[in-house]
Amino acid sequence: MEAVRAKTHRPFFPKAGGLLQAGLFLVAGFLAFSVADEARADFRVCNGTQNLVGVAIGYRAKEGWVTEGWWQVPATTCATLIEGELQSRYYYLYAEDAARGGRWTGDVNMCVAENEFKITGVEDCFARGFQRMGFKEYDTGRQGSWMVQLSDTPGTQESQN
Repeated sequence: MEAVRAKTHRPFFPKAGGLLQAGLFLVAGFLAFSVADEARADFRVCNGTQNLVGVAIGYRAKEGWVTEGWWQVPATTCATLIEGELQSRYYYLYAEDAARGGRWTGDVNMCVAENEFKITGVEDCFARGFQRMGFKEYDTGRQGSWMVQLSDTPGTQESQN
């Protein structure tokens, strides 16, 4: 079952208290992903937890830095965030566990909104009415596809495509 980008006007963010919960870590890497004779070249996120996860992505585009979200990825499913051959070397990811409030974060600050969004620019998030979150950087090495596996298990792993 493939998750799709949420088309809801409900805020995705869990309650503020839940955002402080810790214990989730990101297991990341890129892997070749194929489905019965069909090769895919995409940026995918797979949710290895037992909870719904909201995901946002950041990347460099012609118009500048762009962040997009939210993809709602149900437990044990995957979502394609970027379809087709990847055009950039670096991508940035932020995710939240809807039930437990845990987050997968990094050190690169980018803008997000509560509802579905596509934001150009990463400066002055608060002044523009957005929130600022720390995204994790992924160096794809200019590979055509990349997959990130979200997991409850502590630690980070990187794998070859």
